[in-house]
Amino acid sequence: MDIIEKLTYFNLTRQEATLYLTLLAEGRLTGYEATKLTGISRSNTYTALAGLVEKGAAYVLEDKATRYTPVPLDEFCENRVRRLQELKEELLQELPSTSQSVDGYITIKGATEIINKLKNTIAKAKARIYVSATGSAIEALRGELTEAVGRGLKVVVITGRPFVLEGAIIYYAHKPNSQIRLIADSQEVLTGDLADGNSSTCLYSSKQNLVDLFKDALKNEIKLIELLPEVEKGEKE
Repeated sequence: MDIIEKLTYFNLTRQEATLYLTLLAEGRLTGYEATKLTGISRSNTYTALAGLVEKGAAYVLEDKATRYTPVPLDEFCENRVRRLQELKEELLQELPSTSQSVDGYITIKGATEIINKLKNTIAKAKARIYVSATGSAIEALRGELTEAVGRGLKVVVITGRPFVLEGAIIYYAHKPNSQIRLIADSQEVLTGDLADGNSSTCLYSSKQNLVDLFKDALKNEIKLIELLPEVEKGEKE
């Protein structure tokens, strides 16, 4: 994902993102100067600059000629995130409550969406988390696992060295593939493979039979690790 695409996640069009980066590099520009530097047509340049002002990414400097100057990147991003958080709270208050239970099996596609689901499941857990995955996948979840430990949850991790998380129970094992398994509160299970990027798939369910199946699988994996002398178990003292 390039920087232009990243900026589009903050509600900028590609032309607006291009002009915003140009403003950040130059400091201040007239519409004419921005057109010359970016190669964007004059009409589209002025439309995009107006969009940047409206969206809080640029200010207008009134001088002999109208110039535009960028809002600092960290400030712009923080403002957008803050606004989205405000809108989230408004939506949660305004929308009718819906059932949180999922009866069945849901397929989640794409590595990014799978990681997001894993993070959200960990963040909402109330008592315990069991997760088995490669080191890179566990690292992607480190922030949420750390917060779970801080909330007093039991956190059990099965992964390869050198992952360390104070307060968690860690079992070290060789993880040659990209499979990931997670059980939250003995009520939710996620299992899938992160090897194929956007083609990755994960199965999510709160079906008790599947939860019990994966609980047994993780228990057996832990027992096997404990029986192998060459693999050490690291845990909270």
